Amino acid sequence: MIRTSGSFALIAIAAATLSACDKSGDGTSISIASDNGAGSWFDGNSGAVKIDTPVFKGEFNLPKINLTAENFDINGVHLYPGSRIAAVDIKPERSDDEGIVTVRFESPASVDTVRSWLKDQFDRKGAKVTVDGNSLHGETDDKPFRFDLAPKGDKAAGTVTIG
Repeated sequence: MIRTSGSFALIAIAAATLSACDKSGDGTSISIASDNGAGSWFDGNSGAVKIDTPVFKGEFNLPKINLTAENFDINGVHLYPGSRIAAVDIKPERSDDEGIVTVRFESPASVDTVRSWLKDQFDRKGAKVTVDGNSLHGETDDKPFRFDLAPKGDKAAGTVTIG
């Protein structure tokens, strides 16, 4: 297994999602941190990329990326239709490459609607989730995940934490 400091993962994510480029509105920001202090950042609003690793340091620009509900799933369940991913943060938790992924998103429906829709979708896939107020939590690939939802006007803002 080849270990990377995360910069190659950022480039792979950027390359895989260039089909989701958007020249208008807000893009999706991505950050990848390493336990050795290295990291990579993609500013979804400007397209600026910064890579800072022991092997490579550099800055360049890519087209903005706009990730949506279709670009994300847990146990086969996507985000609520029409949701926009604002940011993806990947941080190491331990030295064995296990980490925590945090995804911030906004949905075009209310918290109650999004929470109910997600619960129904997980139930349909046979994935057990527990609802606790405006949160849902479960497990995927032996890693816990949690959706935390909050009102943003008449819509929902959410955070998914995996790991």
